[in-house]
Amino acid sequence: MGSELDRGRGPEPGQAPVAGPTPHPVPDAAAYLSGRWSIERTVYDLRAGTEGGFRGTAEFRPDPAGETLLHLEEGRLTWGGQVNPASRTLRLRPRPDGTAEVDFADGRPFHDLDLRTGNWSAVHPCAEDRYEGTFTALGADTWRLEWRVGGPAKDQLLRSEYRRLG
Repeated sequence: MGSELDRGRGPEPGQAPVAGPTPHPVPDAAAYLSGRWSIERTVYDLRAGTEGGFRGTAEFRPDPAGETLLHLEEGRLTWGGQVNPASRTLRLRPRPDGTAEVDFADGRPFHDLDLRTGNWSAVHPCAEDRYEGTFTALGADTWRLEWRVGGPAKDQLLRSEYRRLG
């Protein structure tokens, strides 16, 4: 039997892949994501064999100019026995076809997002590291995001579940 970390890396050679959740098609990513969400994130440092977590909220709301959605995350990061506040801001730029571009707060491009099938994979090179993300809409009020980060600086797996807040 594999550990939780092993499951994040895929099946062992000769084993069938484990079936994942059934994706929920999303015709308009910006409309779907708009609002407030709770976040439960587990962070694995695969190189060091350590684990931490993030709990908080995400809000997708129009920016003051009304051209993008601000993606604001705030919460508490537990890592190495310490608990600290943590936050990040991204920008979601909706497209007419229901897809979107995701940028960092400073305007640098991050990745595209297309949830029309309910599933999306994205890649972002960051210096010598590579971020590979998988987005899965599970229903009207739940979606998951997994980032696998590899390279000389990092060997991490980040698993997040977002649940819409009422």
